[in-house]
Amino acid sequence: MKRTKQMSESIRLGALLAVSGGFMDAYSYIQRDHVFANAQTGNILLFGVNLSEGNYSGAMHYFLPVLAFIAGIASAEFVRMRERNFLHWRQVSVITEAVILAAVAFFPLSLNLPANALISFACGIQVESFRKIRGNSAATTMCIGNMRSGTQHLCQFFRDRDREHLYSAALYYGIILCFVFGAVIGNLAIDFWHEKAILCSSALLLVVFACMFIDGEKEKQ
Repeated sequence: MKRTKQMSESIRLGALLAVSGGFMDAYSYIQRDHVFANAQTGNILLFGVNLSEGNYSGAMHYFLPVLAFIAGIASAEFVRMRERNFLHWRQVSVITEAVILAAVAFFPLSLNLPANALISFACGIQVESFRKIRGNSAATTMCIGNMRSGTQHLCQFFRDRDREHLYSAALYYGIILCFVFGAVIGNLAIDFWHEKAILCSSALLLVVFACMFIDGEKEKQ
């Protein structure tokens, strides 16, 4: 288990996953009718606002992705509990996520509701499957927890002058920058490829899948 823990918690994988996470959020918000793929707090807020205005169809527009996100978390947990020897359960999760996003690329804009639900489902898989980077609890699909942890470590560094806290703060803020970078390239990709732009995120996840094999083989040697 030590080997698989190391390969799934590397900084390289965390950075790639954060880029993909930012890309997915930008894609769903810009291209798929202003729904957040990852930021379920925003979706829940907009669900409540639409309910208060009596706009029930609009409310479902935001509520369905929340349910899909929950289902994605549950699915990843079931995969973990039924792990098989030929693939690590996180590899199963990431390849499933890549396939789902590739399928979304072929959904027309008239099918934004199921498209957003599938993207949120994939994000739920990712947030449950990859929860640590170098032993630090971290998220690759959202920023608020990383911002809190990074700031906490930075304050502890100023108090104790312990460089380990500075390194941890840099890790958390680095993951946030990767997320922002993913949003930037997501916006640029949408200008060129529109609905098909999400294939870039799927490709990033395939790179993550391959890196997990490479890292695993290195650990065996």
